[in-house]
Amino acid sequence: MVTMFGLPLQALVGQLLLGLINGAFYAILSLGLAIIFGLLNVVNFAHGAFYMMGAFCAWMLLNYLGIGFWAALLLAPVSVGAIGIVLERLFISRLYRQDPLYGMLLTFGMALIVQGLFRNQYGVSGLPYHIPPALSGGHNLGFMFLPNYRAFVIVFSAIVCLLTWFFIEKTRLGSYLRAATEDASLTEAFGINVPLLVTLTYGFGVGLAALAGVLAAPITSVNPNMGADVIIVVFAVVVIGGMGSIMGSVVTGFGLGLVEGLTKVIYPSAASTVIFLVMVLVLLARPASMSGKGV
Repeated sequence: MVTMFGLPLQALVGQLLLGLINGAFYAILSLGLAIIFGLLNVVNFAHGAFYMMGAFCAWMLLNYLGIGFWAALLLAPVSVGAIGIVLERLFISRLYRQDPLYGMLLTFGMALIVQGLFRNQYGVSGLPYHIPPALSGGHNLGFMFLPNYRAFVIVFSAIVCLLTWFFIEKTRLGSYLRAATEDASLTEAFGINVPLLVTLTYGFGVGLAALAGVLAAPITSVNPNMGADVIIVVFAVVVIGGMGSIMGSVVTGFGLGLVEGLTKVIYPSAASTVIFLVMVLVLLARPASMSGKGV
């Protein structure tokens, strides 16, 4: 039997796969967070709440309307993104010219309110959301069994992240977004509706969080605390990748997922803190990570 780090290769690869799954969620969540911070300069503490709302939206679509997973991949991000747009117009837009601390406190309060409402309605015990039949089962690769749904999550998350990066970096609308963040007045002088772009950008970032929630629903139980459990780790990923750096957040999300999975094999007691240790080291070596480096 082939071993590595004193463990069978099958067990090691299995842990790395779990780490890669977590990395997929870290990547897509940190992507939305990086977009909102990098383009709007808003530290969105409500991101975890929107992630949770995406999972609950998928659950409600299935249990109340009979709408399955595949439609929820589109409907849940659009629905939660629309809620984010309303909140941005009503509250967050009033704080753009204020100290960023106000925006952080506002979104933190929003997260507490949303989480409390869902906890009051559904309790804290998890609600099941089954894997769609088309993705049930798995494939025996010889050295391990690969569940179909987990492979789908990894591939789908990577595609979404790459398409988002391409949209912002390589398209005309993406250039408008980046120009608006650099000089809003000059951009408006060219006839571009900057407030609308800002609102849609926030809604898009929120929609990405909701999309991650839909993907997570069949793997983790749908519960009001699922956003609070992951948001601190996601902020650490964004800091390590460079606040506002889209590609940095994506690569760091997948990379730290693998590091976390490997740590569970080598030194399990440090698995829950290794990401924060990496963050401390990055901040000591590169303090500019907290200021952001754009998209």
